[in-house]
Amino acid sequence: MRHARGYRRLNRTHEHRKALFANMAGSLIEHEQIKTTLPKAKELKRIIDKLITLGKRGDLHARRQAASQLKQDAYVAKLFDILGPRYAERQGGYCRVLKAGFRYGDMAPMAIIELVDRDPDAKGAGDRARLEAEEN
Repeated sequence: MRHARGYRRLNRTHEHRKALFANMAGSLIEHEQIKTTLPKAKELKRIIDKLITLGKRGDLHARRQAASQLKQDAYVAKLFDILGPRYAERQGGYCRVLKAGFRYGDMAPMAIIELVDRDPDAKGAGDRARLEAEEN
């Protein structure tokens, strides 16, 4: 029986897992699509759905709860300004996990996790803006 086995440990301590998912959730909010291993993607789906629900609520308490989980204020701002209104009518299921074969080095199952109705231009937009700023 699987009593009290509510999440994947991923061979990490609690603090390492917390930092890992804070970074991954921020990357997913920024790029709206990332590639990772399948168990990490499945576990990140639970976290990002709860964050987007906070973004839909939009009040100050929800913003502070999201800021406590995410590393940067820019991620919180995008979550509440862009993603919250985008998914206001959707009743859940904000991201999807697509299987993407196996990693060459260790044959780990890979997956692409992306937001439903994502903006295709969001992936790499921060890097493009940074490169343009460096050229000028």
